[in-house]
Amino acid sequence: MISFFICLSLLITAYFTYGRYLERLADIDSKRPTPVDKMEDGVDYIKLPRWRVFLIQLLNIAGTGPIFGAILGACFGPVAFLWITFGGIFFGAMHDFLSGVMIMRHDGRSLPEIIGVYLGLSTRAVVRVFSVALMVLVGAVFILSPAELLASMIPDVAKNIWVWIILAYYILATMLPVDKVIGKIYPVFGIALVAMAVGLLGALFIGDYNIPEITTIHNYQLDPGKLPIIPTLFITIACGAISGFHATQTPLMARCITNETKCRSVFYGAMISESIIALIWAAIAMAFFHGPTALGEQLARHGGNAAWAVDVIANSTLGKVGAVLALLGVVAAPITSGDTAFRGARLMVADIFNIDQRPIIKRFVICIPLFIIGYGITLVNFDVIWRYFAWANQTLAAVVLWSIYVWLARRGKNYWVAMIPAIAMTFVVTCFVFTSPQFLGIENRVIAYLLSIIATAIFGLLAYRRIDNSVIIQENKQIKS
Repeated sequence: MISFFICLSLLITAYFTYGRYLERLADIDSKRPTPVDKMEDGVDYIKLPRWRVFLIQLLNIAGTGPIFGAILGACFGPVAFLWITFGGIFFGAMHDFLSGVMIMRHDGRSLPEIIGVYLGLSTRAVVRVFSVALMVLVGAVFILSPAELLASMIPDVAKNIWVWIILAYYILATMLPVDKVIGKIYPVFGIALVAMAVGLLGALFIGDYNIPEITTIHNYQLDPGKLPIIPTLFITIACGAISGFHATQTPLMARCITNETKCRSVFYGAMISESIIALIWAAIAMAFFHGPTALGEQLARHGGNAAWAVDVIANSTLGKVGAVLALLGVVAAPITSGDTAFRGARLMVADIFNIDQRPIIKRFVICIPLFIIGYGITLVNFDVIWRYFAWANQTLAAVVLWSIYVWLARRGKNYWVAMIPAIAMTFVVTCFVFTSPQFLGIENRVIAYLLSIIATAIFGLLAYRRIDNSVIIQENKQIKS
C-alpha cells in the first residue's frame, strides 16, 4: 500500500509544483483576452464559471478510459501505478494544459487547425480526417459501453433500447448551446464521478485489502509474450495517463474560460484528477481480486469484460447506495464524453468549411451524417472498436505532443518538457503497429523495436524542420495565393 500512497501523493503535489512551472512556461497572463471575450456567440462561445468548466472538462475527458483502462492495465501488475503517475504528471497533464493554452491563443479553434499551424498543411489535412473519424469512433464506443452497463443494471431493458436512448440524448446535447444541457447536467454527473472515487478510496483505507507494492517491473499478464509491457501497457492505460482525445475536447472549454489563470485548474487539474481516478481503480482491482494474476484470470473467465469487474467491485465495497452512486459515475463518464465527442466533430467540420454555427439548421446538417456513421459503427464487434480506438487515441496524442514541442521551440522556451514525451509516445504507437497482430504483427521484437526507433527519428526530424521560420513564411504565401 506504500507504493499506492506515494503515487497518489506525487499526483497531488504535481498540481502545485510542475503545474505552476508549466504556467510560467506558457506565459499565462490574466490580462490577455480569452476567446470568449472576443467571440461570444451564445452557442459555443459562452462564459462559464471556473468550477463548472472544470467539472465539464473532467467529464469530457474521462469516459471509461480511467476506469476500464485502469482495470485492464492492472493485469500488468503494480507497474501500472508508475505509468499512471508519471504518465499523468509529465505526459497527460502537460499535454492537456499546454495544448489548452495553445488552443486558447488561437481563439479556441479546433485541434486540426492548431496542428496545421505548427506541423504544416499536409499534417493538418491528415489530422482533419483522422480527428473527425476518431471523434465518431469515440462517440460509438461511448454509446456501446454505457448501454451495456445499463442493460446489466436494468435487465428488463434491452441493450439496443439503451443505444437509441443514448443516441437521442447525444443529438440533443450536440446541437443545443453548450450551457443548455452540458452546462447544467455535467456538474451533477461530475460530483457523482468524484464521489465514486472518494468512496472507493475510503474502501481501500477501511477494508482489509492488500495493494501490491512496486518491487519489480514484472508483467503479470496471463500471456506476457502476447501482451508485452512495451508497448501494450501504454496503449491499454490511455485516458488515465495521456490521451489525444483530450486535446480534441479542449476547444469546447477553451471557448468558455474567462481568464487564462484558470487554465491550470481546468486543464492540468482535470487530467491529474483523472489520473487519480485511474490509480484508485487500478489499486482496488488488484486488491479486490487478490493480485493482478487473479484479476487477469477472473477477467478472462468473463470475456475480458471490465464492466463486470466494475459491477462486482462497486456492489461489494460500497453497499447498495454507494454502488448506485459508483455505477452512476461509471455510466455518466462515457455518456458525457460521447456527447462532447460528437460535439467536437461538429466543431471540427464547421471549422474546416467555415460554417457559421449560430443557425441551428446548419448544426443539424453537420450532425446527422455524423450520427448515422456513429450508429453504424455500434453494429461492429465492441472488442474490435476498442482496439483501434485505443491506438488512434495515443497516436493523436503523439501528434499533439510534437505540435507543443514546435510551439515551445519557436518561442524559445524549454521544449524538452514536450519533446521527451513526444519521442516516447511516437515509439509506443509505431511499436504497436509493428508488433500488434491487428496491424503488421512482427514477432521478432528486436526488428520491431529498431523499426520503431527509425520511425520515431523520422517524425522527430520532420517536427524539428517546422521550427524554421522560413518554412512558415513560405507556407503562408501558399495560403494567400
